[in-house]
Amino acid sequence: MKNAVLAATLCLAAAPALAGGYAEPVMEPQVIADAVTGDDSWVVLLMTLLVFGAALAK
Repeated sequence: MKNAVLAATLCLAAAPALAGGYAEPVMEPQVIADAVTGDDSWVVLLMTLLVFGAALAK
């Protein structure tokens, strides 16, 4: 009985996802930003060290 109720609930929840037609989706043009010329790898290293330091402190 639980399985039948669960299946019915999932079917009802998925029904709005199937509403409408299968029209071609309209997509906005893709905007590509210029590359930033900075090296921020030190931030990742610092955050990694802080996480490991906090883990070791406990």
